[in-house]
Amino acid sequence: MVFERPRGSIGTGGPTVDTYLAPGPVLPGGRLVGEVLLKGGRTAFDIEHITLELTARVESGTGDGEHEGAVIFDRFKVGGGFRLDGDEERSLPFTATLPWETPVTELHGQPLGTVLGVRTELGVAGAKDRGAFAPLRVGPLPVQEAVLEALGQLGFGFTSADLEYGRIGGTGQRLPFYQEIELTPAPRYAHTMREIEVTFLANAGGVEIVLEADKPRGFFSAGHDALTRFAVGHAGVEGRDWKAEVDGWMRQLAAGRGTRSVPAPHGPGGAYDGRADTGEHGRAPLSSPNRK
Repeated sequence: MVFERPRGSIGTGGPTVDTYLAPGPVLPGGRLVGEVLLKGGRTAFDIEHITLELTARVESGTGDGEHEGAVIFDRFKVGGGFRLDGDEERSLPFTATLPWETPVTELHGQPLGTVLGVRTELGVAGAKDRGAFAPLRVGPLPVQEAVLEALGQLGFGFTSADLEYGRIGGTGQRLPFYQEIELTPAPRYAHTMREIEVTFLANAGGVEIVLEADKPRGFFSAGHDALTRFAVGHAGVEGRDWKAEVDGWMRQLAAGRGTRSVPAPHGPGGAYDGRADTGEHGRAPLSSPNRK
């Protein structure tokens, strides 16, 4: 099996650690599979713990502008509590579950610009060392892919994707940041919106989809943002006319019509469909890429 790997060491002559991730993208809520390979140093060392950290490159807006930094959004221990002899090699396979809200990094193999990774923390004799950053590839869930495909078919164009630190009010968001996928509007909507942003907030029951439009300044009004939310279950994705459904969402967003919806479930099972508040609110989510 081919893996991607980072490397780190604790001091001169200390043990080294390589973490390998299985190739190909993982889905949000899916299994991350890999292997940690330890190699002993010049003498024996007591390995206290081996912990993997899921990290994301996140933007945060402050009074003096935008800043970017790494945020750890999950950690899991894969081993520890043993002695590693000098020059000994030891392999520790692992399987972990990604959080449902893990951002998508690629669509149809094309990177979106969102940067995720895995770092390995090795604890030896009270000291800690973090290995290099191993890129983590995450593909879309069927619902996410269907919505992005439909936006592309409607003529929306992908611009960029990034991670914003903060929370979207009124949603079931659990991570301290959210992904914004920015799109240019389809020609038929160009006169009603300058930009679209789409955010997916997945959970075990389905996906909350938050759409935000940057509305242009009118003759009698200033520019503003329009926001709408929808909830879609994981089941029955293939049997729906996504192009027509998403086009309906876009018409609602363009018109600024509001409805209230059933909250997205957070337990396992059960397909659901609901709509959530639509209106002209402040900042929220994003858009998606179109497939040629």
